Amino acid sequence: MKKKSDKEKDLEALKKDFEKTNNIFLTGFEKITVQQDFELRKTVRGAGGNYKVVKNNLAEKAAEGTPAAGMMKDLAGMTSMAYTAKDPVALAKALTAYAKANPAFTFKAGLVEGRVIEVRSIQELANMPSKEELIAKVMFLINSSAQRIAVSLNGVARNLAVVLDQAIKENKFKA
Repeated sequence: MKKKSDKEKDLEALKKDFEKTNNIFLTGFEKITVQQDFELRKTVRGAGGNYKVVKNNLAEKAAEGTPAAGMMKDLAGMTSMAYTAKDPVALAKALTAYAKANPAFTFKAGLVEGRVIEVRSIQELANMPSKEELIAKVMFLINSSAQRIAVSLNGVARNLAVVLDQAIKENKFKA
């Protein structure tokens, strides 16, 4: 059994995690093997997140006064949390893909950008394009408009040069 001072350190560390991140996914992990847990942690790290097994009472106390407090009430069973301060879509995609491969892994709740979301919303979030994909699409749209303008301007100059060249060949200009 842990000493009270160790429990207080765990509480403070968890409270700091809740304060510095706005993207948290609470999950259940009953009956997963050590190898599956290793793969899960590797998947979460690959998505830019952190993974931690938490005690329900400790998590509820640590979340008091933070946006995560709303999703920590009435937790039951074995609970873990995956969290990130970066892209929540990438983490949701990674966790959803892992949950499909391992049915023992389930979602309990989520917090995205400081707002509590329902379990079904996590799947919707996972279906969204990632931040990098959205930026690439916007950049393509901006670039394609600029490219069209450049082609149009180049076409006007090219047509003027062709007309002038033709006029010179036909001696339309008299000196």
